Amino acid sequence: MIKAQIIVILALGLATSALAQTDSGQMSAPTPVPAYGQNNPAPPVSENPPISAIDQPGLEPHAAPESFLLVGAHFIESVDSNIGNQVNGSSVGLITSGVGSATLQRLWKRYDVAADYVGGVSDYNRSDIGVEQLEQLDVDNRINWKRGQLALRDSFSYLPEGSFGAGGYGGLGLGGLGAGLLGAGAFGGQTNAFFQGNEISLGVTPRLTNLGLADVVETLTPKSAVTMAAGYGLVHFFGNLLDEVGENLSFIGSRDFTGQAAYDRVLNANNQVAVLYGYQAFDFTDVDTAFHANIIQAMYGHRISGRMDFLISAGPQFTHISSVVTLFGFLQLPVEANNIGVAGRAILRYRFPKTNLSASFQRFETAGSGLFAGAESNIARVGVTRPMGRVWDLFSDIGYTKNTRLEYAASAVNARSFSYGFAGVGVHRNVGRSFRLFASYQFNELGFDTSCPVPGTSGAGCGHLSQRQVGTVGVDWTLRPIRLD
Repeated sequence: MIKAQIIVILALGLATSALAQTDSGQMSAPTPVPAYGQNNPAPPVSENPPISAIDQPGLEPHAAPESFLLVGAHFIESVDSNIGNQVNGSSVGLITSGVGSATLQRLWKRYDVAADYVGGVSDYNRSDIGVEQLEQLDVDNRINWKRGQLALRDSFSYLPEGSFGAGGYGGLGLGGLGAGLLGAGAFGGQTNAFFQGNEISLGVTPRLTNLGLADVVETLTPKSAVTMAAGYGLVHFFGNLLDEVGENLSFIGSRDFTGQAAYDRVLNANNQVAVLYGYQAFDFTDVDTAFHANIIQAMYGHRISGRMDFLISAGPQFTHISSVVTLFGFLQLPVEANNIGVAGRAILRYRFPKTNLSASFQRFETAGSGLFAGAESNIARVGVTRPMGRVWDLFSDIGYTKNTRLEYAASAVNARSFSYGFAGVGVHRNVGRSFRLFASYQFNELGFDTSCPVPGTSGAGCGHLSQRQVGTVGVDWTLRPIRLD
């Protein structure tokens, strides 16, 4: 079923076609990129798209666009200090992973498509887990016309654990799976929690996630533009978490609709402002909880082409929650509540002479990672990459999220909030043109605000922390890109 869904998504993405014509300007939508070859010289790449758009400008804006196919294979061996990711767990074990990857980019004059697929298996050396499947597929279709662009995107995954700090299932979070080989999957080089949220893990429980997104950028004048985006996402869990003391935890699946519209204005060559309205609607499986949120944000962006990209936005958030509360074990009463809060984000990307830095902070309401039926989430992340000589590269990834349950929302755990953090560092070494070796270390910690968060646990099963240390070595084998001009 999962393989069939992947094939259907990819086929739909490659079947789309449209006619349009490009234009250039200071405030244009991301410039369409026709096939790069003798008869189709590469156009200049737009260096300053609207700050409210899904896409971010590249820090290498003058790179020549090409049509290509890239395939590879990746083998990873990890030692995990808490292989089951259990609260109060300390079961040391090995995780052996093998995946294949394929990245396709095909460019025409008025239309282009990109697809990024990673798939394989991880073998957890623990009898109650065993072999788990890994799938990640991102598809990004662009239709361009003189003053704008329509993008149709889809991101699908089937993973044994959450993708935020995904080193917990074998070090692949530092290797790339869960982010996509295209940079951040089908979502323009960024992870926007307003659409995607943050998926963390408790235990090893496979989950299917999918997010479809359509967005439009239309240039009104050389200094103004409007953007609109709408997405539909779902998260479905397969099976329950079997705790070490024999208790079951049922995760909460979710469905959500998100939409936003914005007006952007250029102040000068490096500065933009925008005003944005956003809407979120969440409902959940097996629990009587739903919530709707409306946000209004002011945005400011400062960009120096090829060197720095800074974005900050903030504004009020109005939330309406509908739920059912059970009293005395049998009496069910409908409850509604209204909350007013603050939502926003800040993103900084900076390119030093030898070091690339990316840092972000986001505050939005999310689905709750299967532990809560809705949460107010604060998400921070920092990544650094630096070449160390001709064949060595150093990389580091640090992340932290704090999630607080919305008032009257259902919960799968006995907690009002949980936090999750990870910190990892690693090195790559190129061996010839096709091989790359890597090694990494990552520390993860999941903590709840109360002891015994898993319902029914007591004694040895009680605790509020799940800590993991994961050491990883592996090899990447990648063929030289196949030109598709």
